[in-house]
Amino acid sequence: MAPKDVPPRWDRKMQQRLARGEAAALGELYDRFASLVHGLAHRVLGDERAADGITRDVFAHVWEHPDSYDPRQGPLRSWVAGLTHRLAVQRLRANETAALARGGGGSAEELERRVRRASVAARADYIVTSMPRPLRAALEQAYFQRRDYRQTAADLGVTEDEARRRLRLGLQLLSTAHNTESPGAPPPGYGGAA
Repeated sequence: MAPKDVPPRWDRKMQQRLARGEAAALGELYDRFASLVHGLAHRVLGDERAADGITRDVFAHVWEHPDSYDPRQGPLRSWVAGLTHRLAVQRLRANETAALARGGGGSAEELERRVRRASVAARADYIVTSMPRPLRAALEQAYFQRRDYRQTAADLGVTEDEARRRLRLGLQLLSTAHNTESPGAPPPGYGGAA
C-alpha cells in the first residue's frame, strides 16, 4: 500500500494537466465530478439555477487556479467537494443576508440555522455517496426498505454479524455530518479546500 502522503496518481496527473492549461483535462474533470458538484450545491441552496451557477463557478475556479489544489492534502474529489460546499454556503449566506436587508427572511439567527441545516444535509449526502458500496447498501436496506439487521443480512447475502457491523459503521460515518466546528466548515476529509 502507498504511504498516506502520496496522492493517487490520477489526482496528481490531473492537477499537472490543469496547471499546463489542457482544456481536455478540464473536460475530463467535469465529466467525473459535475454531478457531485451540482448535487452538493443543490442540496445546500435548494435551487436548480443557483446550483448551476455554483457548478460553473467551481469549474471556473479549478481552471483559473489549478495550483490551489495540493495533491498532498487529500483526494481531488474531496477538494472539489470542499470548494463546492464553501462556495454554496457563501452564496446561501449572501442570498439570505440580502433577504434580511430587504426586510424578509427572518432573523440573523434563523439565517445561521438554515445555513447549518443545509450544510449538514450536504455533508450527509456527500458521506453517503462516498462510503463504500457494502456500507451504503446496508444503510439503504435499513433506511429505505425498513429492514432490520437480520433481513438486511439475508438480502445482502452476509452474516448477521456482518450486517450489524456494516450498519454500525455506516451510521457512525453518517453521524459525522453533524460534527462541525462552524456552519461553513467542510465535511471531514475535505482536504485542501481552503
